[in-house]
Amino acid sequence: MNESNYTMHEPAPAYYPNTVKPPMNTLAVVSLITGVLGGMVLPVVLGHLALVRIGKSGERGRSAAIIGLVLGYLQIAVFVIAFWAGLLDA
Repeated sequence: MNESNYTMHEPAPAYYPNTVKPPMNTLAVVSLITGVLGGMVLPVVLGHLALVRIGKSGERGRSAAIIGLVLGYLQIAVFVIAFWAGLLDA
């Protein structure tokens, strides 16, 4: 074999997968914000709507929707306990 005719091949280029993230669900963000600000019922409604849309569309924001739900339900629970405690004292 004649070495002068032998050519080296370049390695194949590396494959980089598409790393574009899906968009953040707006309802999930609003649920989180209203939960932090004390919206009580609004973060619960928006959180449930966001989870449904996230399941259908594949958007990001599931954790934000869940945190908004938890904050909203906690605020409702505190309100109900305070209301009943007020009625019992009267």
